[in-house]
Amino acid sequence: MKLFYDLHLHSCLSPCGDEEMTPANLAGMCALAGLNVVALTDHNTSDNCPAFCQAAQKLGLIALAGMELCTREEIHVICLFPTPQAAQPFSRYVQDRLPPIPNNPEIFGRQIHMGPEDRVLGEETKLLAAAADIGIDEACTLAARFGGLAYPAHIDRDSFSLLSVLGIWDPNLGFSLAELSRNAPPHFSQQPDLAGVGLLTGSDAHYLHQIPDARFALEADQSTPQGVLDALRRRSF
Repeated sequence: MKLFYDLHLHSCLSPCGDEEMTPANLAGMCALAGLNVVALTDHNTSDNCPAFCQAAQKLGLIALAGMELCTREEIHVICLFPTPQAAQPFSRYVQDRLPPIPNNPEIFGRQIHMGPEDRVLGEETKLLAAAADIGIDEACTLAARFGGLAYPAHIDRDSFSLLSVLGIWDPNLGFSLAELSRNAPPHFSQQPDLAGVGLLTGSDAHYLHQIPDARFALEADQSTPQGVLDALRRRSF
């Protein structure tokens, strides 16, 4: 079945995420945009995923729990899991490897933990936008070890991307997928080193108005989070 997706979304827990990006607001805007499959991928944490997945499922969306991991090299990697419960051990593993830098809300913005029905639970005091002590060479196998799937984010960008840091796609890192931004040049995917790599597009939305109308789709055998992950592994898009 054809399912329209956006697998790169931020909530108000990301320091750069707008405070209106609450789990319920985010899920509602995704539904209005005509999306079928969504994933919350805050920076270095999955802690708002339980509230988001609950809100999204109430609206009939297929919701995955995720994270945008920032590696030691400052490369951003999308990590996806079938449920919030599956994502939490990975989330704790990553947060234990963040440097003890306190968040400064005046500079980076607040990091707001949300519960069901957009109940504010508190604020994260450790800066979530820092680089975790996890190498890019570990990311693929580490996510798989926790039952998830990982791929480099917005590889066409000039910062925080695998290609901007390493200069070339390295198949030895184990990634079979990569994400392009919505503004990627049309010719970008034709680079020789990307031959055979499955390319997705994500919005990386930090504000409600950045969530685009449904455009990109995948083909899944089952309309479940696990069915979506299986489709991604098969590169059925």
